[in-house]
Amino acid sequence: MKRYKLVCQYDGANFSGWQLQNDNRTVQGELEKVLTKLNKGELVRVIGSGRTDAGVHALGQVAHFDMSTKLKINDLKKAINGNLNEDCYVNFIELVDEEFHARFSASQRSYIYSCRQNRYLLDRNKVWNTGELDILKLNNAAKILIGEHDFLSFSKKNPKMNDTISIIYQSEWKENGQIVNYHISGNRFLHHMVRYLVGSMVAISQGKYSIEQLIKELDNPKSDSKQFKAPAYGLVLNYVSYE
Repeated sequence: MKRYKLVCQYDGANFSGWQLQNDNRTVQGELEKVLTKLNKGELVRVIGSGRTDAGVHALGQVAHFDMSTKLKINDLKKAINGNLNEDCYVNFIELVDEEFHARFSASQRSYIYSCRQNRYLLDRNKVWNTGELDILKLNNAAKILIGEHDFLSFSKKNPKMNDTISIIYQSEWKENGQIVNYHISGNRFLHHMVRYLVGSMVAISQGKYSIEQLIKELDNPKSDSKQFKAPAYGLVLNYVSYE
């Protein structure tokens, strides 16, 4: 039995997220179905670096799986992609040490959230149409997030989650014509955390929320204080890093 690491991309529009579900189509489910087929019907479990919600996309999701196969790496990649639908694609596969774990070995995760300031229907499932944004206000808010903070106020309530502290390494908005992209990277992200942060910063740009309120929520975290959440379809898991 060998352990493989894969990097994949997917369009999240027609997936009910990453995590396996009995009655819904998920990325983990599709990959496991294909690998199990290639493994002559013996179940192959795929472990991802983290869960993405329904509608969220990925360019560099990382996963690992254990499998015995005589296929060479490139042939295995071709076989997997040949059995996947067009909205999921394996970019890369390599053999790794058996101690490698896609989730627990990860040191950094990076997301991009895309907003559009004008109406353009062709990318409506990839960007959030926010209307005009104030890039200065967005970046004034974004830089406050850098460092170690308790993000309880900006995550989905989870009674089982005892540790809500994350370290943010990058938090920056970049304007490219009518598209404004938010880049954030950190050691870990809580459920819906990026979407709550984006929603709050857009609200600051629109005068519906203030930087002072943002700071207060970080300094005095509460599980019931969430107000603004960006839609899932503007979010992309960009890459996952390992030391």
